[in-house]
Amino acid sequence: MNTTADPQFADRPIDRWFASYSGDHQNATNQKIHYLAVPTILWTVTALLWCIPVPGTWFVSGFWAAIAAFAAWMFYYRASRTLGFGMLAVFLAMLWFNRWLHAEIGTIRLLQLATAVFVLAWIAQFVGHKIEGKKPSFLTDLVYLLIGPAWVLAKLLRKLGLKY
Repeated sequence: MNTTADPQFADRPIDRWFASYSGDHQNATNQKIHYLAVPTILWTVTALLWCIPVPGTWFVSGFWAAIAAFAAWMFYYRASRTLGFGMLAVFLAMLWFNRWLHAEIGTIRLLQLATAVFVLAWIAQFVGHKIEGKKPSFLTDLVYLLIGPAWVLAKLLRKLGLKY
């Protein structure tokens, strides 16, 4: 379902962001790479932030990841309540996974794992854009770093027959 054709959604900024982002992601192979790499990169960012200590405070590991997730969630919620709640579920799952993984392997190993996966996922992204023949959207505007995960979620929601 193309929600940009629906007058109810035509003037929403998120739809303009998605339309622009989609323009840079027309190739089917690049899209498949993004469906895997974008959520993976989002997880690695939360995992890397999970590892930043907050010395001398009562906060535990994960404080910076939770703050960043909350700030990003506010962006998504303002763009669309459905996307906001969907991204809230994504963030909670990622933060829970980070908490579990941190308990299992520790800070240093989580940092190493997240760094390695981050690099590999970005390599995949750039390979996808090489195939596409277009530069990544975030090189024109850093907001696209937030749009990518929402774009992937919106594609999933549309596939499930849900409006975002």
